[in-house]
Amino acid sequence: MRIAHVITRLIIGGAQENTLASVLGLRELAGVQVQLIAGPTTGPEGSLEPMAQAAPGLLTTVPSLVRPVSPWQDWQAWRELVRLFRAQRPDIVHTHSGKAGVLGRLAAHKARVPLILHTIHGPSFGPFQGAVANTVFRTMEQWAGRVTDHFVTVADAMRDQYLAVGIGQPSQYTRIFSGFKLAPFLSARNSPELRARLGLAPDAVVVGKIARLFELKGHDDLLEALPRLSSCCPKLHVLLVGDGAWRDRLEQKAESLGVRHLVTFTGLVSPQEIPALTGIMDFLVHLSRREGLPRALPQALAAGKPVVAYDCDGAREVCLEGETGFLVAPGAAKPLSERIQQLYQDPLLRRRLGEAGRNYVRLHFDEQFMVARLWELYQRLSQAGAEPKR
Repeated sequence: MRIAHVITRLIIGGAQENTLASVLGLRELAGVQVQLIAGPTTGPEGSLEPMAQAAPGLLTTVPSLVRPVSPWQDWQAWRELVRLFRAQRPDIVHTHSGKAGVLGRLAAHKARVPLILHTIHGPSFGPFQGAVANTVFRTMEQWAGRVTDHFVTVADAMRDQYLAVGIGQPSQYTRIFSGFKLAPFLSARNSPELRARLGLAPDAVVVGKIARLFELKGHDDLLEALPRLSSCCPKLHVLLVGDGAWRDRLEQKAESLGVRHLVTFTGLVSPQEIPALTGIMDFLVHLSRREGLPRALPQALAAGKPVVAYDCDGAREVCLEGETGFLVAPGAAKPLSERIQQLYQDPLLRRRLGEAGRNYVRLHFDEQFMVARLWELYQRLSQAGAEPKR
Protein backbone atom coordinates (compact mmCIF):
# COMPACT_ATOMS: atom_id res chain seq x y z
CA MET A 1 0.00 0.00 0.00
CA ARG A 2 1.34 3.43 -0.97
CA ILE A 3 0.46 6.27 1.43
CA ALA A 4 1.28 9.98 1.19
CA HIS A 5 0.93 12.25 4.22
CA VAL A 6 0.83 16.01 3.65
CA ILE A 7 1.36 18.76 6.25
CA THR A 8 1.99 22.48 5.92
CA ARG A 9 5.24 22.64 7.90
CA LEU A 10 7.26 20.55 10.33
CA ILE A 11 7.65 22.93 13.26
CA ILE A 12 7.94 21.55 16.79
CA GLY A 13 4.27 21.15 17.68
CA GLY A 14 1.64 18.58 18.51
CA ALA A 15 0.18 18.10 15.02
CA GLN A 16 3.64 17.82 13.51
CA GLU A 17 4.92 15.34 16.12
CA ASN A 18 1.76 13.27 15.63
CA THR A 19 2.22 13.22 11.85
CA LEU A 20 5.91 12.33 12.00
CA ALA A 21 5.30 9.55 14.53
CA SER A 22 2.53 8.17 12.32
CA VAL A 23 4.59 8.05 9.13
CA LEU A 24 7.66 6.61 10.87
CA GLY A 25 5.51 3.94 12.54
CA LEU A 26 3.69 3.04 9.32
CA ARG A 27 7.03 2.80 7.54
CA GLU A 28 7.94 -0.16 9.74
CA LEU A 29 5.00 -2.23 8.49
CA ALA A 30 5.50 -4.83 5.79
CA GLY A 31 4.15 -3.91 2.38
CA VAL A 32 3.71 -0.22 3.21
CA GLN A 33 5.41 2.63 1.36
CA VAL A 34 5.05 6.04 3.01
CA GLN A 35 5.88 9.52 1.74
CA LEU A 36 5.76 12.73 3.77
CA ILE A 37 5.18 15.97 1.88
CA ALA A 38 5.59 19.31 3.69
CA GLY A 39 6.13 22.97 3.06
CA PRO A 40 9.26 24.79 4.25
CA THR A 41 9.70 25.02 8.00
CA THR A 42 10.29 28.58 9.16
CA GLY A 43 9.80 30.55 12.36
CA PRO A 44 11.05 30.50 15.95
CA GLU A 45 9.14 27.33 16.88
CA GLY A 46 11.95 25.00 15.81
CA SER A 47 11.95 22.23 13.22
CA LEU A 48 11.32 18.49 13.04
CA GLU A 49 12.79 18.33 9.54
CA PRO A 50 16.08 16.73 10.70
CA MET A 51 14.13 13.82 12.18
CA ALA A 52 12.20 13.36 8.93
CA GLN A 53 15.34 13.69 6.82
CA ALA A 54 17.03 10.96 8.87
CA ALA A 55 14.64 8.48 7.24
CA PRO A 56 16.00 8.05 3.68
CA GLY A 57 13.58 9.07 0.94
CA LEU A 58 10.77 9.99 3.33
CA LEU A 59 10.47 13.78 3.04
CA THR A 60 9.59 15.87 -0.01
CA THR A 61 9.52 19.65 0.46
CA VAL A 62 7.16 21.82 -1.59
CA PRO A 63 8.53 25.42 -1.33
CA SER A 64 5.22 27.05 -2.29
CA LEU A 65 3.26 25.26 0.46
CA VAL A 66 3.40 28.11 2.99
CA ARG A 67 1.20 28.79 6.01
CA PRO A 68 -0.04 32.34 5.18
CA VAL A 69 -2.78 32.75 2.58
CA SER A 70 -1.06 33.58 -0.71
CA PRO A 71 -3.19 32.99 -3.84
CA TRP A 72 -0.23 32.71 -6.24
CA GLN A 73 1.80 30.37 -4.02
CA ASP A 74 -1.31 28.41 -3.06
CA TRP A 75 -2.07 27.76 -6.73
CA GLN A 76 1.55 26.71 -7.31
CA ALA A 77 1.42 24.38 -4.28
CA TRP A 78 -1.83 22.80 -5.47
CA ARG A 79 -0.36 22.24 -8.94
CA GLU A 80 2.83 20.70 -7.50
CA LEU A 81 0.81 18.39 -5.23
CA VAL A 82 -1.24 17.22 -8.20
CA ARG A 83 2.00 16.49 -10.06
CA LEU A 84 3.46 14.58 -7.09
CA PHE A 85 0.33 12.50 -6.59
CA ARG A 86 0.18 11.59 -10.27
CA ALA A 87 3.84 10.60 -10.21
CA GLN A 88 3.77 8.69 -6.89
CA ARG A 89 0.29 7.19 -7.45
CA PRO A 90 -0.54 6.74 -3.76
CA ASP A 91 -3.43 4.53 -2.74
CA ILE A 92 -4.14 6.94 0.14
CA VAL A 93 -3.49 10.63 0.67
CA HIS A 94 -3.76 11.66 4.32
CA THR A 95 -3.59 15.39 5.02
CA HIS A 96 -2.92 17.40 8.17
CA SER A 97 -3.25 21.08 9.21
CA GLY A 98 -5.31 23.83 7.59
CA LYS A 99 -3.48 24.88 4.43
CA ALA A 100 -2.11 21.46 3.49
CA GLY A 101 -5.44 19.94 4.48
CA VAL A 102 -7.39 21.95 1.93
CA LEU A 103 -4.84 22.05 -0.91
CA GLY A 104 -3.77 18.45 -0.38
CA ARG A 105 -7.28 17.04 -0.49
CA LEU A 106 -8.28 19.07 -3.55
CA ALA A 107 -5.08 18.04 -5.31
CA ALA A 108 -5.63 14.38 -4.40
CA HIS A 109 -9.14 14.57 -5.82
CA LYS A 110 -7.84 16.11 -9.05
CA ALA A 111 -5.19 13.35 -9.29
CA ARG A 112 -7.89 10.71 -8.74
CA VAL A 113 -6.33 9.27 -5.59
CA PRO A 114 -8.58 6.34 -4.51
CA LEU A 115 -8.83 7.26 -0.81
CA ILE A 116 -8.53 10.69 0.82
CA LEU A 117 -8.29 11.20 4.60
CA HIS A 118 -7.79 14.27 6.74
CA THR A 119 -6.81 14.53 10.40
CA ILE A 120 -8.39 17.39 12.32
CA HIS A 121 -5.73 18.31 14.88
CA GLY A 122 -7.51 21.54 15.80
CA PRO A 123 -10.32 23.69 14.45
CA SER A 124 -9.66 25.88 11.41
CA PHE A 125 -12.67 28.03 12.24
CA GLY A 126 -14.37 29.26 15.38
CA PRO A 127 -14.92 32.21 17.72
CA PHE A 128 -11.18 32.67 18.24
CA GLN A 129 -10.97 34.66 15.01
CA GLY A 130 -12.89 37.44 13.27
CA ALA A 131 -16.17 36.94 11.44
CA VAL A 132 -14.69 37.27 7.94
CA ALA A 133 -11.80 34.88 8.58
CA ASN A 134 -14.15 32.47 10.32
CA THR A 135 -16.48 32.41 7.31
CA VAL A 136 -13.64 31.96 4.83
CA PHE A 137 -11.99 29.09 6.70
CA ARG A 138 -15.29 27.35 7.41
CA THR A 139 -16.22 27.59 3.72
CA MET A 140 -12.84 26.18 2.66
CA GLU A 141 -13.23 23.26 5.07
CA GLN A 142 -16.74 22.59 3.76
CA TRP A 143 -15.41 22.66 0.20
CA ALA A 144 -12.53 20.27 0.96
CA GLY A 145 -14.87 18.11 3.03
CA ARG A 146 -16.84 17.22 -0.09
CA VAL A 147 -13.86 15.33 -1.52
CA THR A 148 -12.84 13.70 1.78
CA ASP A 149 -13.60 10.02 2.32
CA HIS A 150 -12.82 9.93 6.03
CA PHE A 151 -11.81 12.19 8.90
CA VAL A 152 -9.52 11.26 11.76
CA THR A 153 -9.92 13.41 14.86
CA VAL A 154 -7.67 13.71 17.89
CA ALA A 155 -10.77 14.44 19.98
CA ASP A 156 -14.51 13.93 19.61
CA ALA A 157 -14.93 17.66 20.07
CA MET A 158 -13.47 18.16 16.58
CA ARG A 159 -16.01 15.78 15.09
CA ASP A 160 -18.87 17.61 16.77
CA GLN A 161 -17.69 21.04 15.58
CA TYR A 162 -17.30 19.92 11.98
CA LEU A 163 -20.59 18.02 11.88
CA ALA A 164 -22.34 21.11 13.27
CA VAL A 165 -21.47 23.07 10.12
CA GLY A 166 -22.39 20.27 7.74
CA ILE A 167 -18.99 18.72 7.08
CA GLY A 168 -19.35 14.98 6.52
CA GLN A 169 -21.50 12.38 8.24
CA PRO A 170 -20.95 10.76 11.67
CA SER A 171 -19.87 7.49 10.03
CA GLN A 172 -16.99 9.33 8.33
CA TYR A 173 -15.25 10.18 11.61
CA THR A 174 -12.87 8.12 13.72
CA ARG A 175 -11.19 9.36 16.89
CA ILE A 176 -7.57 8.30 17.30
CA PHE A 177 -5.82 9.94 20.24
CA SER A 178 -2.47 11.51 19.42
CA GLY A 179 -0.06 8.94 20.82
CA PHE A 180 3.55 9.43 21.87
CA LYS A 181 6.38 7.43 23.38
CA LEU A 182 5.21 6.88 26.95
CA ALA A 183 8.38 5.47 28.52
CA PRO A 184 10.33 8.77 28.87
CA PHE A 185 7.36 10.39 30.62
CA LEU A 186 6.52 7.40 32.81
CA SER A 187 10.11 7.44 34.08
CA ALA A 188 10.40 11.23 34.42
CA ARG A 189 11.73 12.32 37.82
CA ASN A 190 12.01 15.52 39.80
CA SER A 191 15.68 16.14 39.09
CA PRO A 192 17.37 18.46 41.63
CA GLU A 193 20.18 19.02 39.11
CA LEU A 194 17.81 20.22 36.37
CA ARG A 195 15.97 22.44 38.83
CA ALA A 196 19.23 24.01 39.90
CA ARG A 197 20.31 24.53 36.31
CA LEU A 198 17.10 26.46 35.64
CA GLY A 199 17.42 28.48 38.83
CA LEU A 200 14.47 26.79 40.58
CA ALA A 201 14.63 26.41 44.34
CA PRO A 202 14.54 22.81 45.64
CA ASP A 203 11.30 23.52 47.52
CA ALA A 204 9.63 25.57 44.76
CA VAL A 205 6.17 24.40 43.71
CA VAL A 206 6.53 24.54 39.96
CA VAL A 207 3.52 25.12 37.72
CA GLY A 208 4.51 24.37 34.16
CA LYS A 209 3.09 25.44 30.83
CA ILE A 210 4.24 23.83 27.56
CA ALA A 211 3.19 25.83 24.52
CA ARG A 212 4.44 28.09 21.77
CA LEU A 213 4.74 31.68 22.97
CA PHE A 214 2.02 32.93 20.68
CA GLU A 215 -1.52 34.26 20.66
CA LEU A 216 -4.44 32.16 21.91
CA LYS A 217 -2.14 30.07 24.10
CA GLY A 218 -3.19 31.76 27.36
CA HIS A 219 0.18 32.91 28.71
CA ASP A 220 -1.27 36.34 29.52
CA ASP A 221 -3.95 34.78 31.73
CA LEU A 222 -1.38 32.87 33.75
CA LEU A 223 0.91 35.87 34.20
CA GLU A 224 -2.01 38.07 35.27
CA ALA A 225 -2.93 35.55 37.97
CA LEU A 226 0.54 35.62 39.53
CA PRO A 227 0.42 38.89 41.54
CA ARG A 228 -2.48 37.61 43.64
CA LEU A 229 -1.19 34.03 43.82
CA SER A 230 2.24 35.13 44.99
CA SER A 231 0.79 36.38 48.29
CA CYS A 232 -0.95 33.10 49.19
CA CYS A 233 1.47 30.75 47.41
CA PRO A 234 4.92 32.12 48.29
CA LYS A 235 6.85 29.17 46.83
CA LEU A 236 5.00 29.12 43.51
CA HIS A 237 7.16 29.39 40.41
CA VAL A 238 6.09 29.30 36.75
CA LEU A 239 8.08 27.39 34.14
CA LEU A 240 7.20 28.37 30.55
CA VAL A 241 8.49 25.77 28.11
CA GLY A 242 8.74 26.82 24.47
CA ASP A 243 9.49 29.81 22.31
CA GLY A 244 7.71 31.96 19.78
CA ALA A 245 7.02 35.40 18.42
CA TRP A 246 5.56 36.63 21.74
CA ARG A 247 8.67 35.90 23.84
CA ASP A 248 9.74 39.55 24.29
CA ARG A 249 6.19 40.70 24.83
CA LEU A 250 5.55 38.14 27.58
CA GLU A 251 8.85 38.87 29.31
CA GLN A 252 7.96 42.57 29.34
CA LYS A 253 4.50 41.80 30.70
CA ALA A 254 5.93 39.72 33.54
CA GLU A 255 8.26 42.63 34.31
CA SER A 256 5.42 45.16 34.32
CA LEU A 257 3.35 42.97 36.64
CA GLY A 258 6.25 42.67 39.06
CA VAL A 259 6.44 38.89 38.74
CA ARG A 260 9.41 38.44 36.42
CA HIS A 261 11.37 36.77 39.24
CA LEU A 262 8.62 34.14 39.51
CA VAL A 263 8.82 33.09 35.85
CA THR A 264 11.44 31.03 34.02
CA PHE A 265 11.46 30.97 30.23
CA THR A 266 13.25 27.90 28.88
CA GLY A 267 13.27 29.07 25.28
CA LEU A 268 13.09 26.58 22.44
CA VAL A 269 13.64 22.97 23.49
CA SER A 270 13.61 19.73 21.51
CA PRO A 271 10.82 17.18 21.97
CA GLN A 272 13.36 14.89 23.63
CA GLU A 273 13.81 17.41 26.45
CA ILE A 274 10.11 17.65 27.33
CA PRO A 275 9.94 14.56 29.61
CA ALA A 276 12.74 15.83 31.86
CA LEU A 277 11.16 19.29 32.07
CA THR A 278 7.78 17.77 32.86
CA GLY A 279 9.40 15.73 35.60
CA ILE A 280 10.42 18.83 37.57
CA MET A 281 6.91 20.29 37.46
CA ASP A 282 4.45 19.80 40.29
CA PHE A 283 1.47 20.35 38.00
CA LEU A 284 0.72 21.76 34.57
CA VAL A 285 -1.66 24.39 33.27
CA HIS A 286 -2.82 24.58 29.68
CA LEU A 287 -4.83 27.66 28.76
CA SER A 288 -5.12 27.47 24.99
CA ARG A 289 -8.33 28.76 23.40
CA ARG A 290 -7.83 26.81 20.19
CA GLU A 291 -6.49 23.27 20.22
CA GLY A 292 -7.85 19.89 19.21
CA LEU A 293 -6.41 17.94 22.12
CA PRO A 294 -3.15 19.41 23.42
CA ARG A 295 -0.41 16.77 23.76
CA ALA A 296 0.95 18.63 26.78
CA LEU A 297 -2.00 17.34 28.83
CA PRO A 298 -1.52 13.57 28.36
CA GLN A 299 2.26 14.01 28.48
CA ALA A 300 2.04 15.71 31.86
CA LEU A 301 -0.35 13.05 33.11
CA ALA A 302 1.98 10.29 31.90
CA ALA A 303 4.61 11.85 34.17
CA GLY A 304 2.12 11.75 37.06
CA LYS A 305 1.44 15.49 37.05
CA PRO A 306 -2.15 16.75 37.41
CA VAL A 307 -3.42 19.39 35.01
CA VAL A 308 -5.53 22.53 34.97
CA ALA A 309 -6.94 23.32 31.54
CA TYR A 310 -9.34 25.66 29.86
CA ASP A 311 -12.48 23.75 28.91
CA CYS A 312 -11.80 24.24 25.23
CA ASP A 313 -12.11 21.84 22.30
CA GLY A 314 -10.94 18.35 23.36
CA ALA A 315 -9.30 19.19 26.69
CA ARG A 316 -12.10 17.55 28.70
CA GLU A 317 -11.40 14.22 26.97
CA VAL A 318 -8.16 13.87 28.92
CA CYS A 319 -8.48 16.44 31.71
CA LEU A 320 -11.26 14.61 33.52
CA GLU A 321 -12.81 16.97 36.05
CA GLY A 322 -11.84 15.99 39.58
CA GLU A 323 -10.19 12.78 38.35
CA THR A 324 -7.04 13.80 36.48
CA GLY A 325 -7.25 17.56 36.93
CA PHE A 326 -9.57 20.54 36.76
CA LEU A 327 -11.34 22.34 33.93
CA VAL A 328 -11.82 26.11 33.94
CA ALA A 329 -13.96 28.21 31.62
CA PRO A 330 -11.72 30.12 29.17
CA GLY A 331 -10.81 33.51 30.59
CA ALA A 332 -12.26 32.80 34.05
CA ALA A 333 -9.55 34.45 36.13
CA LYS A 334 -10.87 33.72 39.62
CA PRO A 335 -11.55 29.96 39.12
CA LEU A 336 -8.13 29.61 37.47
CA SER A 337 -6.40 31.16 40.46
CA GLU A 338 -8.47 29.04 42.86
CA ARG A 339 -7.53 25.78 41.15
CA ILE A 340 -3.84 26.70 41.04
CA GLN A 341 -3.97 27.61 44.73
CA GLN A 342 -5.78 24.35 45.55
CA LEU A 343 -3.13 22.22 43.87
CA TYR A 344 -0.34 24.31 45.38
CA GLN A 345 -1.66 23.70 48.89
CA ASP A 346 -2.52 20.00 48.60
CA PRO A 347 0.36 17.61 47.67
CA LEU A 348 -1.84 14.57 48.33
CA LEU A 349 -4.42 15.83 45.83
CA ARG A 350 -1.66 16.36 43.29
CA ARG A 351 -0.49 12.80 43.79
CA ARG A 352 -3.98 11.30 43.54
CA LEU A 353 -4.89 13.16 40.36
CA GLY A 354 -1.50 12.48 38.82
CA GLU A 355 -1.68 8.74 39.45
CA ALA A 356 -5.18 8.53 37.98
CA GLY A 357 -4.00 10.50 34.96
CA ARG A 358 -1.02 8.22 34.44
CA ASN A 359 -3.27 5.15 34.43
CA TYR A 360 -5.65 6.78 31.93
CA VAL A 361 -2.87 7.79 29.55
CA ARG A 362 -1.27 4.34 29.65
CA LEU A 363 -4.49 2.91 28.22
CA HIS A 364 -5.12 5.46 25.48
CA PHE A 365 -2.01 7.34 24.33
CA ASP A 366 0.67 4.79 23.47
CA GLU A 367 2.32 5.68 20.13
CA GLN A 368 2.29 2.10 18.85
CA PHE A 369 -1.43 1.84 19.63
CA MET A 370 -2.04 5.01 17.60
CA VAL A 371 -0.17 3.63 14.57
CA ALA A 372 -1.98 0.28 14.84
CA ARG A 373 -5.38 1.98 14.91
CA LEU A 374 -4.46 4.12 11.92
CA TRP A 375 -3.31 1.08 9.94
CA GLU A 376 -6.52 -0.79 10.82
CA LEU A 377 -8.53 2.20 9.59
CA TYR A 378 -6.64 2.32 6.29
CA GLN A 379 -7.23 -1.38 5.72
CA ARG A 380 -10.93 -1.17 6.56
CA LEU A 381 -11.53 1.80 4.30
CA SER A 382 -9.52 0.30 1.45
CA GLN A 383 -11.42 -2.98 1.63
CA ALA A 384 -14.77 -1.20 1.77
CA GLY A 385 -13.85 1.03 -1.18
CA ALA A 386 -14.26 4.78 -1.23
CA GLU A 387 -17.83 5.99 -1.52
CA PRO A 388 -18.60 8.43 -4.36
CA LYS A 389 -17.55 11.89 -3.25
CA ARG A 390 -20.31 14.43 -2.97
